[in-house]
Amino acid sequence: MTGSSEPPDDDRPPEQLDDEADRDELRRRYYGLLQELRVLLPGVQILVAFLLSVPFAARFTELDLTQRRLYGVALLSGTLSIIALVAPTAFHRVGSRRTRAERLIWGIRLLRLGLLSLGISLASAMVVVWGLIFDTQSAWIVGGVIVVAMVGFWVLLPIGAGRRGEPVGQADRGDPRSGSRPGG
Repeated sequence: MTGSSEPPDDDRPPEQLDDEADRDELRRRYYGLLQELRVLLPGVQILVAFLLSVPFAARFTELDLTQRRLYGVALLSGTLSIIALVAPTAFHRVGSRRTRAERLIWGIRLLRLGLLSLGISLASAMVVVWGLIFDTQSAWIVGGVIVVAMVGFWVLLPIGAGRRGEPVGQADRGDPRSGSRPGG
């Protein structure tokens, strides 16, 4: 014990937290999750609103069958993303207050589903739009680049940062457990 008044960081997965004994930690994590969703949702909603308006644009009739199907995938996955990203808020407002760990676990699962659906929607929409503006072959290449970028930034980077043994951004803040600070 270092004598610090700050509580130690709790790195236990939510499955190992007790609804009553770890109430404050579960609440802190769940509110953090809800804050992340508040940041994500407006962009996803704008994307889906755009996708809903596209069929009324003059050039939509120029899409071939594959592009129309990709557009359908983009629209459906974008809508699924909104549903999945809003669901943790419904859990918070409608669900039982006694199942804190379960709400957090489901909130994380739904966030992941929402990000996956958002990724599918973004990549599909990009292929359709790029193909309409340029050509089909380059559209598939750009779509592939988008998928690689999402996997890299949304999956591999966070996993890689966690493997080094410190949370993302911890090196920038210093380690509060050891009392060290950046630059000192």
